[in-house]
Amino acid sequence: MTAKDTGTGDVTTAVRVRAEGDVDEESLAYLREKVGAALDRRGLPTVSGEVRVARAVAHHVELPWSAAAEIRVGTDLVVVHAREASAHELADRLQDRLRDGTERVAHRGDVTRRTATPPPWRGGPQQ
Repeated sequence: MTAKDTGTGDVTTAVRVRAEGDVDEESLAYLREKVGAALDRRGLPTVSGEVRVARAVAHHVELPWSAAAEIRVGTDLVVVHAREASAHELADRLQDRLRDGTERVAHRGDVTRRTATPPPWRGGPQQ
């Protein structure tokens, strides 16, 4: 059981996709496309990292497909895990979770997202 290393093919996102086990090229290409779509958006700082995909060998496993992604967005780390019954479901779930994680990181410091001004004892405006 050797690991296959393949890149996403996109120079702007340096994300490596590693597959372990019995993962066919069609599923891997679909997964690469979904990861690229989740991370290819304007306003994101430099993106790098790795996505590991594995398929369980045992036939009795209920959710044989699993993925773990560690993506560095600027200086922040986004960690995503997913388990699904098929490769396409796994890719879709991974795309959703990666998009949510990168959105959270991208908008973490926005002033407009703060709900209220802090009280005076926490550095808020003095009256």
